[in-house]
Amino acid sequence: MITAILDASALLAVLLDEPGSEKVRSALASAGISEVNLSEVIGHFSRNGAAESDIRTVLDPLPVERYPFDGELAYSAGLLLPLTKSAGLSFGDRACLALAKRIGVRVLTADRAWLKIANSVAIEIEVIR
Repeated sequence: MITAILDASALLAVLLDEPGSEKVRSALASAGISEVNLSEVIGHFSRNGAAESDIRTVLDPLPVERYPFDGELAYSAGLLLPLTKSAGLSFGDRACLALAKRIGVRVLTADRAWLKIANSVAIEIEVIR
């Protein structure tokens, strides 16, 4: 059973052993991630020179459920824009929130700006550091 959705920043915290990674590690076995946010993580490593095979070696074994970004999530993420604009949340951030809203679970993120919109979106946001 999925109990949390990971933002790219939360998964990167684990992979890079950053502060807050212990909170994410404890949730990994029951966590999910949007393929949009997974793409952000892949992009981070690619931008820093990692080969695709190395990225796959790191990401593929992770026990995290992956969710495709479908038409309904597109609407949900788009409709979150007015509520999240003041905090500067990106498309990827809204994709993460939309997935958490759909499933009805909390979000784990390293981005403290999300706290600015926590009361507006009716989604539990847990900042990991």
